[in-house]
Amino acid sequence: METFYLGIVIFIFVIAIFDILVGVSNDAVNFLNSAIGAKAAPFKTVLFIAAIGIFVGASLSNGMMDIARHGIYQPQNFYFAEIMCILLAVMLTDVVLLDTFNSLGLPTSTTVSMVFELLGATFAISLIKVYNDDSIGLGDLINTDKALSVIMAIFISVAIAFFFGTFIQYIARLVFTFNYKKRMKYSIALFGGIAATAIIYFMLIKGLKDSAFMTAENKQWIQENTLMLVGYSFLFFTILMQILHWLKVNVFKVVVLLGTFALALAFAGNDLVNFIGVPLAGYSSYIDFVAQGPGVTPDNFLMTSLLGSASTPWYFLVGAGAIMVYALFTSKKAHNVIKTSVDLSRQDEGEEMFGSTPMARTFVRLSLNIGSSISKWIPEKTKQWADTRFRKDEAIIADGAAFDLVRASVNLVVAGLLIALGTSLKLPLSTTYVTFMVAMGTSLADRAWGRDSAVFRITGVLSVVGGWFLTAGAAFTLCFFVALIIHYGGTAAILILSGIAAFMLIRSQAMFSKKKKKEEVSETVTQLMRSTNSGDALRLLRIHTREELGKVLDFAEENFNRIITSFIDENLRGLRKSKGAIKFEKQLIKQMRRIGAMAMSHLDNTTLFEKGLYYYQGNDFAGELVYTIDRLCEPALEHIDNNFNPLNQTQKEEFNELSGRIVELIHSCSEKIKNNDYDNLKEDIRLSNTLNNQLSALKREELQRIQSQNNSIKVSLVYLTMLQEAQNVVTYTINLMKVSMRFQVDE
Repeated sequence: METFYLGIVIFIFVIAIFDILVGVSNDAVNFLNSAIGAKAAPFKTVLFIAAIGIFVGASLSNGMMDIARHGIYQPQNFYFAEIMCILLAVMLTDVVLLDTFNSLGLPTSTTVSMVFELLGATFAISLIKVYNDDSIGLGDLINTDKALSVIMAIFISVAIAFFFGTFIQYIARLVFTFNYKKRMKYSIALFGGIAATAIIYFMLIKGLKDSAFMTAENKQWIQENTLMLVGYSFLFFTILMQILHWLKVNVFKVVVLLGTFALALAFAGNDLVNFIGVPLAGYSSYIDFVAQGPGVTPDNFLMTSLLGSASTPWYFLVGAGAIMVYALFTSKKAHNVIKTSVDLSRQDEGEEMFGSTPMARTFVRLSLNIGSSISKWIPEKTKQWADTRFRKDEAIIADGAAFDLVRASVNLVVAGLLIALGTSLKLPLSTTYVTFMVAMGTSLADRAWGRDSAVFRITGVLSVVGGWFLTAGAAFTLCFFVALIIHYGGTAAILILSGIAAFMLIRSQAMFSKKKKKEEVSETVTQLMRSTNSGDALRLLRIHTREELGKVLDFAEENFNRIITSFIDENLRGLRKSKGAIKFEKQLIKQMRRIGAMAMSHLDNTTLFEKGLYYYQGNDFAGELVYTIDRLCEPALEHIDNNFNPLNQTQKEEFNELSGRIVELIHSCSEKIKNNDYDNLKEDIRLSNTLNNQLSALKREELQRIQSQNNSIKVSLVYLTMLQEAQNVVTYTINLMKVSMRFQVDE
């Protein structure tokens, strides 16, 4: 029996390694988004600084491990076998849940996931215990205070972080403006002193408070001398920052990199429990169980020993820190999560990751109304003065950066202060919640959410915030059922669930790789939106247009062929698949038009006059082609879904032959656009005329069949509709090619 549970402990530690890998992928956004978003230093330098912070924080961590020992459940009322069931369920659920959010690019809270997984598994085992023993109540088994405090912290931290991020960034922008280098003579020393002092305070209060080397005497001394430490730090750093400024050192970069180190240290020191707290609790439980000797069984040994504080061996901490650093440097999903946060807070407009939702539109409309009401009470001169401080055309933003160093500094300082304040007030604030919402608040204050992008940014924020609450519900529910399955299924259930978890992780990685390949072209859009030269903008726009129109024609080719063959073969599944693809493609068409409208602003008037019309016509024809495919699919789907009479053999043969030639035409046009080669376009035009004439002839023949009543009226009407839409497919394809050639080729 001891060997069996030793195997479980080892297995939990193996899962913990993968959990650290996926957990760091998610939490990396907390301390990297500001430095990366502002390009405060080369990417590898930022990673190196964060890695040092992570390794130091992990190596010194210890005090937070108690939450996994007795923070949620009352261990004195659980047997060893029950505790191991709970801990194994938590680890299996956690690694899959966090990986899912990483793949979606949504930052979530590892703290919330762990707490609610513990709560879900504990609740499942507690129900079994209460059912079997009337003398025990749920209150004797579950400590709900911690879970409730986390829920409250979500509401509090989201609102407070967003408000202070907005307010402080607004003040900072009024002081420094977007052209901050002109207004740094003396204000930068004061700002740098405040920022560096805040970061040092944050490191002492939040990052190192529960470290292994912090004795009670150290904590007492820091608490008694906090004001003195803050005062001397402010004086020292203010003088230092002024000297650095005189030496031509960019103080904002110093603040950003120092803040990155501090947040990384605090993350590792406090969030390490989310990854190895559960395995260490399992390890400690196993050691205590084995120490009792052979007379004790897993089903009669109560885990009272877990009530004591954790004493984590140093090699576990160092090993975990090394794995976290490895994950930071190698995880592609970490970059994906960071991209979500950076894109939602970037200064300029561009390709938006999220669409529009009714709730987001309501928020924008309400904000505009409130803004208009407040604006009436502000003197006109005050508004004019404030507008001069927010001239975006003067912004000093590094090449390829999403925002400037002023905002990056405010992000880190405000997030650090709020987390330190929450810690001192005993509020379990999540670093994910605070850092993300501060970043959203500062971007709002910087007027990065313009009328043309606000609805998409708000949709993104709501999606991320909604994901946080979804984390809690999903973690609780999934872990509840996993614990039940393990409890009743035993070894077989453990093996099956482990296999499922491994399969999901492998499948997730494969799907993520495919997704990234599809998103690689967005770099063209990024360069396009940052282009200041009309010639470069036109070149990039042509590349982007070839990519997008090529995709539209590939879509048309695939789905036109699928719809026709599925209708002829009465394949309902194929028609439904095309209907789903059409719905998704419509969203891409809207996005393509939105990007095109923004791209036009980067062209000079001459180029816009010569090429702009062709570009808009190409987008219109692409949209019409997609909607034509939709009109082709709709009646065919309804007809087959209702099990109406199929086409007769004559109709099948004549339509199948023509549809094959239409597919060949679309494929030929797609290759020409992708290769930017229009030499043989006249052949495609001749083929299109021939196809349209043949389709018209088929329509006349079908009308004659209807008059002679030789066929079902329902199928004839659908057939006529499909012939008409097939003609439209041919027409829009050729028109798309004509305007594309005029846009792509200099005449």
